[in-house]
Amino acid sequence: MKKNIFTFAAAAFTLFVAPTVLAQQKAVDSKSTVNYQVKADEVAATLQFLASDELEGRETGQIGLVKAADYLEKILKDNNVKPYFTSYKDTLSTFKGTAFNVVGYIEGTDAKLKNEFIILSAHYDHIGITKKGVNGDFINNGANDDASGTTAVAEMAKYFSQAKNNKRSVLFVFFAGEEKGLLGSKHLAKKLKTQGFNLYAHFNIEMIGVPMKRDYLAYITGFDKSNMAAKINEYTGKNTIGFLPKEAEYQLFFRSDNYSFYDLFKVPCHSVSTFDFENFEYYHHVADDFKAMDIPHMTSFIQEMLPAITQMANTPTQEMKMLK
Repeated sequence: MKKNIFTFAAAAFTLFVAPTVLAQQKAVDSKSTVNYQVKADEVAATLQFLASDELEGRETGQIGLVKAADYLEKILKDNNVKPYFTSYKDTLSTFKGTAFNVVGYIEGTDAKLKNEFIILSAHYDHIGITKKGVNGDFINNGANDDASGTTAVAEMAKYFSQAKNNKRSVLFVFFAGEEKGLLGSKHLAKKLKTQGFNLYAHFNIEMIGVPMKRDYLAYITGFDKSNMAAKINEYTGKNTIGFLPKEAEYQLFFRSDNYSFYDLFKVPCHSVSTFDFENFEYYHHVADDFKAMDIPHMTSFIQEMLPAITQMANTPTQEMKMLK
């Protein structure tokens, strides 16, 4: 009788407990780790230059944005990130004056998967010089919006150039014209779509200069439109991405550069942010400057995202999927 009870218990464990254990083990196995350390001093140096008065608020079409573009182009070039087009600067077709996105890429190592692309992006433009200053300051430096995201993408380019471990190809994009109506992303999305670009996923970084006081690191726009948030958490093994109700209320999914690509490609395209409408009061304000940024937080944010982006670039099957 004892033997039969034991046999039944063992069978019950196999039927009901083992699947749970296997599921937990799968989650552990899918966690990605990287042997790379993001350097806080390099994060600070890039951010400080992009948010400096010298760039006069990086307005699209103005000399400050050209200086920023030259700086970002040098980062890509110095780290052996190739230009995707004939040059790193891709002139916008959506802007009356002269402005350009800065675009580079690292080709994937897998013969088949390299034809699929992940886009890592941020907009490097801001709103320039204001006519009505505050305490004698007229320059909207845009440190959080979006020199912070631009800095993060630059650091990710450095990482991938050294790691050389991406099976899928990775496109690094610094958009101009975001503040003027997503002009840079609209231009590039249309151009790439016409060329038959095979987009796997788009991860856009927007305003990550200060931390949130929540039980997750960041949120993504359009949380329920794809499984990207769940997959990132699976890949990091942490509660990295959460749902922010304000994001849904203000429909932020449609208000940043990710939407231009979702609109044409209908694949997972999201913006990630740590600006939650409570932790930073200087949106489009001259006080959005370097000294208001939290460098340790930014460094930690980039570091925590690297395993997720690495896994995204290497899964043998298409794990990023739309939900609706």
